[in-house]
Amino acid sequence: MNYIVISPYYPQNFQKFSIELAKQGITVLGIGQEPYDQLGHELQEAMTEYFRVSNLEDLDEVKRAVAFLFYKHGPIDRIESQNEYWLEMDAQLRTQFNVFGPKNEDIEKTKFKSKMKEIFRTAGVPVTPGRVVTTDEEVEEAVERLGLPLIAKPDNGVGAAATYKLEEPRSVREFLANWDRSVAYFLEPFVTSTEMCTFDGLVDAEGNIVWATSFDYTDTPLNILLQQKGFAYYTQMEVDPLLRQYGEAAVKAFGMKERFFHIEFFRNGDDYIAVEYNNRPAGAFAIDVYNFGYSRDLFRDYASLVAGNGFPEADGPVNHALAIARRDRFNYQISKEELLERYAANLKASLRMPEAFAELQGNDMFIFTSDDLDVIHNIIRDVETLAE
Repeated sequence: MNYIVISPYYPQNFQKFSIELAKQGITVLGIGQEPYDQLGHELQEAMTEYFRVSNLEDLDEVKRAVAFLFYKHGPIDRIESQNEYWLEMDAQLRTQFNVFGPKNEDIEKTKFKSKMKEIFRTAGVPVTPGRVVTTDEEVEEAVERLGLPLIAKPDNGVGAAATYKLEEPRSVREFLANWDRSVAYFLEPFVTSTEMCTFDGLVDAEGNIVWATSFDYTDTPLNILLQQKGFAYYTQMEVDPLLRQYGEAAVKAFGMKERFFHIEFFRNGDDYIAVEYNNRPAGAFAIDVYNFGYSRDLFRDYASLVAGNGFPEADGPVNHALAIARRDRFNYQISKEELLERYAANLKASLRMPEAFAELQGNDMFIFTSDDLDVIHNIIRDVETLAE
């Protein structure tokens, strides 16, 4: 099997993706813009060939790289990055070269919030109503029909970037003053719940879920970004049956195959409201958090699945796994050194967040595990409490 990995070097914790594919006997062919000497010995050894492009953003240049690898190594079986940033290009390459996996028409389902909402709705998963707006008149109509407060997000966009909260007429006017009319926006009622959770997992080549989990955010990503608050989330040891029901229905409706998925929900009393279907694993160090909580190596497990060797059993017990960050700009009541000493038995990793994720998620990231949710909550309190 010939497997092209887009951007095998970055992010660094995704390098293991290529390494584990190679261990399964898969021919790994990398395309990236970093110099070969920068890749490091282990990643170099994993790849049969690495094609360096001058600009990974240049689709034509990347297409020429794929064509060369196709000519030299024979048919390409997979093209994948696992990275949100490259998902659209991955799909364009698969479409151009007729490679297994989501094509252009498939990626539309998760690219536009308006289309995503409709798929959730047809799957029987609760969502808020919403409207796509491209003109000032459509904004005014949406405000009149949906009422305030509203959340305004680019219809084609990810995460909390370029998001506005429209609470009163003044904030609507501010949005209109800042809005580039070439970007279609999706307006929907603001959900007052600050309880956000996920249904995440992995599907095989037939679209069957082989592994699933759920984690809770301590606050919404939008609040964290706007208020520069601490960022934290922790995995659940068991998935709530209703959340699982909605998540499984959504996965079936979106119809993706041999992929990770990351679906965000608001918890709304005893029910849930779907927010977004992400056609990849959760970002930054989430894979590492899953691995520590579930005693797994998910890139190894994914590679085994791709190679046709099934999905391996876990290596050990299931625990809660907590990812929690601090920001350099704040002073905290408990020093980093004291914190790591106090919870040394629970600490799994102390990491520096890549700059690309720092604004949303903070600068220092810690991963802890425990089978006791009270311990997890104590750690959150001690990590986040600011000095007086």
